[in-house]
Amino acid sequence: MPGCGKCGTTLDGLYNQPARRDTCPGCGAELHACLHCRHYDETVAKQCKEPFAEVPEDKESANFCDLFQIGDGQKRDSGPSKDALLSAAEALFKK
Repeated sequence: MPGCGKCGTTLDGLYNQPARRDTCPGCGAELHACLHCRHYDETVAKQCKEPFAEVPEDKESANFCDLFQIGDGQKRDSGPSKDALLSAAEALFKK
């Protein structure tokens, strides 16, 4: 079932690909963006599993990618904040 990659809202009425300016009814995010694509993966190069995609820098804004396919709506956790990571590194290397 397609869904929003930002808030996790299930997109019941969307059985095909979203238009470039379609938005999520739950959070208002633009749906034709990397964050909502099934190829999006934060752990791979350029955060895209599709090797021939021209990946935009802004992963949350609508784009013109021809390889876009709506994902299953997994809400993605952005992980620890930059400040938390910096604090952990400073604590690790503290004398």
